[in-house]
Amino acid sequence: MADLVMPKLINLLSSLLQRAAESNDLNRPLHTQKISIFYGLIRPNISIEKYLERIFRYANCSPSCYVVAYVYLDRFVKSQPFLPINSFNVHRLLVTSVLISIKFMDDICFNNAYYAKVGGISTVEINLLEVDFLFGLGFQLNVTPETFRDYCTYLQSEMMMGFPPVCSAPPVLTMGADHCAIINEDDCQSQHHQPQLAV
Repeated sequence: MADLVMPKLINLLSSLLQRAAESNDLNRPLHTQKISIFYGLIRPNISIEKYLERIFRYANCSPSCYVVAYVYLDRFVKSQPFLPINSFNVHRLLVTSVLISIKFMDDICFNNAYYAKVGGISTVEINLLEVDFLFGLGFQLNVTPETFRDYCTYLQSEMMMGFPPVCSAPPVLTMGADHCAIINEDDCQSQHHQPQLAV
């Protein structure tokens, strides 16, 4: 698995989450935020990018799961205004949203103990995080094709602004009801949305 190529989507999502976490760390003091099960006592040593790459490397899920996980994160943060993404909770929120999107989107997935190990937390903790996240979403897991397309479009526009393509051929957006991908000469993939993750 060491030679696995990271899709641009992974780098883009980690960049967006890093921006949101840093902004909230600076602009929203911790004492004004709701403390929840998602908060760690200390900031994890692993960067958001390395953490998401680790999840990508070992989760073995479809690329669509990362877009849907982003939709879930956005919904969760909007429904929990006193629980913004920051450097103390972003890792737990991320692994939980990916876990739930995999279970909802993919036909085959590992058990929670496996994803807990990938995320560097205990099985008991991932189980509690999953339940809390699902209640935070009101169990609203369905993502319509239109919503998926909107998020894909947003992510693609972010990629174009922040990650200009290095190849000479312009990327071509291909979308279906269950996936979207940016394909260029390097066969790179990415996904997109319209509203930005709440900060």
